[in-house]
Amino acid sequence: MTDFAATKALFDLPEGVIYLDGNSLGPLPSAANARVQSMMTEEWGKMLITGWNKAGWMAMPTALGDRIGKLIGAEPGHTVVGDTLSIKVYQAVASALELNPTRKVVLSDTGNFPTDLYMVEGLLRSMGQGYELRTVEPEAVADHITDEVAVLMLTEVDYRTGRKHDMKALTELAHASGAVTVWDLAHTAGALAVDLAGCHADFAVGCTYKYLNGGPGAPAFIYVAPRHADKVRPALSGWLGHEAPFAFDLDYRPGAGVERMRVGTPPVIQMVALDAALDAWEGVDMAALRRKSVELCDLFIAEVEARCPDLSLASPRDAALRGSQVSFRFAEGYAAMQALIARGVIGDFRAPDIMRFGFTPLYIDETDVRGAVDILQDIMANRLWDKPEYRTRQKVT
Repeated sequence: MTDFAATKALFDLPEGVIYLDGNSLGPLPSAANARVQSMMTEEWGKMLITGWNKAGWMAMPTALGDRIGKLIGAEPGHTVVGDTLSIKVYQAVASALELNPTRKVVLSDTGNFPTDLYMVEGLLRSMGQGYELRTVEPEAVADHITDEVAVLMLTEVDYRTGRKHDMKALTELAHASGAVTVWDLAHTAGALAVDLAGCHADFAVGCTYKYLNGGPGAPAFIYVAPRHADKVRPALSGWLGHEAPFAFDLDYRPGAGVERMRVGTPPVIQMVALDAALDAWEGVDMAALRRKSVELCDLFIAEVEARCPDLSLASPRDAALRGSQVSFRFAEGYAAMQALIARGVIGDFRAPDIMRFGFTPLYIDETDVRGAVDILQDIMANRLWDKPEYRTRQKVT
């Protein structure tokens, strides 16, 4: 059984802070400082360029990919780390479209994270020739999977409300209609159990700075199902996705399997921090993590609804339909969140009126939940949010 008190001790959490924003940026793993410092002094400092071979830097994208793959139900050797999530979305959708050349519609939903939609819009504008991004309400996705759809691109857990799509059911519907699936796991990986192989997903992408605690700007990952891995063409045919990068051929030949989805030089310092962060997942039972997450979220909902009547639940009440976050609506949500942060309870705000709270059992427990609601109740009951300094919008909300 997973000992979450032990995993909490693996993170450097500031004294007096209740951190309910790990769904946006995970906290610093205690081991990361020493690991990164060692890499910089012992590897970069002493090995210099020979570190690519001696320290195994070049192999890190696939090694880390396999570590993440265990958390998302991927087959070994079919996940690779590198670049940003936006780039991986572009790669995945472009490759998926080429697998379905007679169709021109990418179907997504209006709750999808904007960057996913932006990247697809840009891709389809470049392709021209009648390609279309079609977005529908999240609840209506199943009804719009038709024989026009080339690619179904969805984020499994809605970044605003935490609403969770049924990956298995929607993938089955997509495949029955001849569509290819791309799943964004940005709010899923490290938050709940995923079974990409069991769901027969075609592609998946995700970031590592949220629940996986890789640090700000940590690299993204991409998964390609084994049945596609040796035939997809990466739209971004980078040097390190070449079959033989150091042959310096002038013509591109894709590497074997998921290696072809590599693009640029690995960000080694960030990958070392991510490697340290992934150590916290060793021995963690994802089913136990999910059970604990549900308990924490349900407790938070019950406590907030009992003590803060001005807030209305924006997330699904049924835990089976929800990820590992809880969102409440409040017209002055931005100011209320700033007041919370000033008191040491860190969540975040999503326009137009959503106060968003992430629950990560690796370092959040029942005491944190009740303590956060104590402060929230005080702020709401006494209108402590109604101060000018809490209304000034910062660049990052």
